[in-house]
Amino acid sequence: MTILLLIRHATNDWMRRGRLAGWTPNVHLNQEGQEQAQALGRRLADIPLEAVYSSPLERAVETAQAIAGPHGLKVQLHQGVGEVQYGEWNGQPLRKLAREPLWRVVQRWPGGARFPGGEALGEMQARVVAALEKVRAAHPQGVVAVVAHADVIKAAVAYYIGVPLDLFQRLVISPASVTAVGFTPLGPRLLRLNDTGRIEFPRSTPRRRRRQAKSARLLAPRRRR
Repeated sequence: MTILLLIRHATNDWMRRGRLAGWTPNVHLNQEGQEQAQALGRRLADIPLEAVYSSPLERAVETAQAIAGPHGLKVQLHQGVGEVQYGEWNGQPLRKLAREPLWRVVQRWPGGARFPGGEALGEMQARVVAALEKVRAAHPQGVVAVVAHADVIKAAVAYYIGVPLDLFQRLVISPASVTAVGFTPLGPRLLRLNDTGRIEFPRSTPRRRRRQAKSARLLAPRRRR
């Protein structure tokens, strides 16, 4: 059985600044990201990895090197697991993109989304799955690490567990997280999802907190006068 460890790259400053890095070159791990990558390398040091593959983008390669180092493995770059081709969205602030009509399509009907000057999310999913199938064919047994990006991993997981692409936004893939998919004669099995070694929950935005507080007030029982 082959087990694919689908690993999201660690943190970088573009994530903190709320910008869509995409295929922007020279986006490196920041101090926090380097610490995450080193911790991830220690977590996986006892796993008998057969190989380590990575998206060609620097933030992914740096994460992959931290994983490969303890095993004496060379990181193999694979274009097929690279980031989504965001086209004109590449490098833009997320706050600005959230005002675009396409943003709502990406969130609610990903299967119908195509980025201007880039690829459709359906095309991305097909590309990534084809790449992972080649990796799996090259390693019919053992554990293989593949370092990629959040939407790339979400799309791959959705495919292998039979979730429609239109629901892939319900999956959460955190920086430096490990998602494990095992392949048996009866099909793929999801072994781990978004494993960071600790329990983490998405942070609420101020706007969401205000909505939650308002909902709590509306649902609270009223006092009798």
